[in-house]
Amino acid sequence: MKSFVTNWLSGLAMGVLASATITVQAATDQVIRVGVTSGPHAQIFEQARRVFERDNPGYKVKIIEFNDYIQPNAALDAGELDANSYQHRPFLNAQIKARGYKLYAEGKTMIGPMAIYSRKYRKLDDVPVGARIGIPNDPANESRVLLLLQKQGIIKLREGIDPLTGTNATPIDITENPKKWKFVEIDAAQLPRTLDDLDASAINADYASKAGFNPARDSLLVESGDSPYACLIAVRDKDRAQPWLGRLVQAYQSPEVKRYIETEFKGGILAAW
Repeated sequence: MKSFVTNWLSGLAMGVLASATITVQAATDQVIRVGVTSGPHAQIFEQARRVFERDNPGYKVKIIEFNDYIQPNAALDAGELDANSYQHRPFLNAQIKARGYKLYAEGKTMIGPMAIYSRKYRKLDDVPVGARIGIPNDPANESRVLLLLQKQGIIKLREGIDPLTGTNATPIDITENPKKWKFVEIDAAQLPRTLDDLDASAINADYASKAGFNPARDSLLVESGDSPYACLIAVRDKDRAQPWLGRLVQAYQSPEVKRYIETEFKGGILAAW
């Protein structure tokens, strides 16, 4: 009987010790706060989080969602985030130039194809002379739409536009516009709501997805997979050597995440690596 009690007490003590060890371990996990925009970026990063935490014991990722394109960089620059994952390099470069942020980006994540949608017309050729076209009002994505239309031969822009160096296009840079389209600059998040009032609108993939659109299926014109507008993971300059950054990129670029993108979005979002 004494032996049984002794063994039971010993086992109980070991269990308490093991529990305490687990609690202490959990308390010392390094938490990485990552900002994303709601929609596809949030959905995909949740898959990346699972891979990262599985492969990197001692780290936890806290995903924080935003509903606009401005706040994630402001929060990162202020130290409220450790990283963010939602923007392409031309947008980041424009933000750095305009706001003086000291941010660094690494690792391609996804391409959310910019596309033009309409409730009134089924083909781009049907959009009439003098049509009103909604475009995002931030410099990088506005330029992205105009470059897409130039590639299609709809308009022509002045020489020297290069979004990768921060030289973005605006409607005043249009040198030829034979269809005399009028471009209406609107906050990107509001563009899906303009489709009843405008002839067509160019909508970023994350906002299009939340509105129920798939660019591969529903658009009049969609960016190709070789677009330079691949999204990235951004951190502050001083954190670019953090050991977790490369591991976070590796987790995002895992086969599991790529399969999720292909299965979940069916061409509406593309893996960029």
